[in-house]
Amino acid sequence: MNRSKVTVGLVVVGILAVSFGTVLVFVGPVIVDEQIVKNIAIDPKNEMSYTMWKDIPVPFFMSVYFFNVLNPKEVLLGEKPMVEERGPYVYRKRCQKDNITFHPNHTVSYREYRRYHFDRGLSVGNESDVVTIPNMLVLGAAVMMEDLPFLVRMLLSTTFKKFKEGPFLTKTVGELMWGYDSSLVDFLNKYLPGMLPTTGKFGLFAEFNNSNTGLFNIFTGKDDIRKVHKVDSWNGLRKLSNWGSAQCNMINGTAGQMWPPFMTPETTLPFYSPDACRSLELVYQRSGVMEGVPLYRYVAPKTLFANGSDYAPNEGFCPCRQSGILNVSSCRHNSPVFISHPHFYNADPVLLDYVQGLSPNEEEHGLFIDIHPMTGVPLNVSIRLQLNLFMKTVPLITETGKIADVVMPMIWFEERGNIEGPILTEFHKNLVVMPAVMEYTQYIFIGLGLLTILVAVLVYRRSK
Repeated sequence: MNRSKVTVGLVVVGILAVSFGTVLVFVGPVIVDEQIVKNIAIDPKNEMSYTMWKDIPVPFFMSVYFFNVLNPKEVLLGEKPMVEERGPYVYRKRCQKDNITFHPNHTVSYREYRRYHFDRGLSVGNESDVVTIPNMLVLGAAVMMEDLPFLVRMLLSTTFKKFKEGPFLTKTVGELMWGYDSSLVDFLNKYLPGMLPTTGKFGLFAEFNNSNTGLFNIFTGKDDIRKVHKVDSWNGLRKLSNWGSAQCNMINGTAGQMWPPFMTPETTLPFYSPDACRSLELVYQRSGVMEGVPLYRYVAPKTLFANGSDYAPNEGFCPCRQSGILNVSSCRHNSPVFISHPHFYNADPVLLDYVQGLSPNEEEHGLFIDIHPMTGVPLNVSIRLQLNLFMKTVPLITETGKIADVVMPMIWFEERGNIEGPILTEFHKNLVVMPAVMEYTQYIFIGLGLLTILVAVLVYRRSK
């Protein structure tokens, strides 16, 4: 009689354990997904994720490399430019969102401010280092004015001579980055207001430091997690007007910091970049692991900066030159400026033939974003872009000499950051360890249940 009760008890316990484990197999992933949805939505109640979104505690760095021109006099005689890469000059980047306002339609608006501080310890030299690059004020303006009447071009050349502005600049890194005093800039701002992007000192990044990226309005995901971080509008706009087609003028994807969760290899990574004046889209390359956390790596497809001839949807970004460079003159005061990957990586090889000293490769010059696919949170980011100036001889503007037509690289920069330390530890615990514990628990219960039932069968057989 006692053995019969033990047998029945073991069978009941075994069945309960198997049932509980089986329920966990189906319910466990649902619980994990619900927790992710709850914690990923932009909500001040989600302390950890909201703080990560608001203040971005991950250390970010901007590394800048200059293409120092070694033969400026020869370039004016029509010879091929010869450049030497100088860098990195590294700046710590601090981003912080302000003017955060939540709206009834499940969106939140904000302005994100960015500040840069020079880090001598990570740099090859000081901001006092001197480099030579093309003078955008002279060579850029020359191309912009080439179709104007000859008297206008002569007047422009005379103005350059009056203010002692030559075709190449030899300045310190700090001056080229954040601005230098220029009598020509003061003159143009006084008599031709709006021609230049700045009313103060002229520098390649003068308008970046202590500035914001515009008024973003994005979805919080509280009504639909598939829309979280996606841009609803930027500066009140739902589409742009810089480009020549409706598709190219679309504001797609997120603001470029986080993406909706539950990604698959078929998922792409669209985001809107105010600095590039357009939406960009990265594609899945491979899966991997970072400190135990699974990730998907996304990279730029070759079509990203392809011209309209090689990739028809990009026709709206034209007038184009070779594939691999994007003409951004329409949002840079018509200055003949192009962006590309560093060293013309993934671009038409002919661009490399025009300039000596370039050597592109994916490891150093390709951009990527490593994302935790379950949450859409970037773990490791490296965005690398190059700024180029189209130069050519313009009749009656003597400063252009006999310069051969060339897309001239001036600088390239990398913005990078990765989750590390306590944040990564917390991330690993909540999103890797806990789900794994739940998964192992369900199989432990099933295994123990089956073992208990087996023991019950053995006890029953012995009792017989």
